[in-house]
Amino acid sequence: MQLDRIVQFHKTIGDVTRIRIIALLKNGPLHGQALAGKLGVSPPTITHHMTKLREADLIFERRDKNTIYFYLNEKSLSLQAQAIMNIGTNGDSESGGDSYAANEKTLEKMAIVRNFFTKDGLLKHLPAQLKKKRFVLEHLVQGLEPHKKYTEKEINEYIKKYHEDFATIRREFIMHHYMYRENGIYELNPPELWGRS
Repeated sequence: MQLDRIVQFHKTIGDVTRIRIIALLKNGPLHGQALAGKLGVSPPTITHHMTKLREADLIFERRDKNTIYFYLNEKSLSLQAQAIMNIGTNGDSESGGDSYAANEKTLEKMAIVRNFFTKDGLLKHLPAQLKKKRFVLEHLVQGLEPHKKYTEKEINEYIKKYHEDFATIRREFIMHHYMYRENGIYELNPPELWGRS
């Protein structure tokens, strides 16, 4: 399975237009029309390439009113690009095995996120299984800034971009220690605390 994923990743990025899209998104999010203009291709061509990049978890989307912006998933890109260097290290050394296991966990997380989010980044529903729920919650908090203090209204508005049941998701953030709440003010916890309950 690991080899299949590595091969699929390299097939996905083995296209000049997709590499150019990745290079453009590295400078910040863009919408489809802007990408089409910069690359001199039609919007349907951009749609085709974005589908391939989304399937490989190399991009994600955020809707701003009626416009969908594409963002580069730099963490996923980096991990998948590095995966080929980890082949054969499982069990060879403690660090190699740990690295391989960590990469497997990341790939598992990416698959779960793909299952529970729509193509335009909306959460279908929270998973019932704890492990899957934590992967989804971790994905949701990625857009929040460390050390920034948020009011409850700001957190509600942030969650509503993904799902209408902001109250449940907000409680889950606190219960599983993704966020800390004091006097109605919310702050992102350090990643070391995430998922503890």
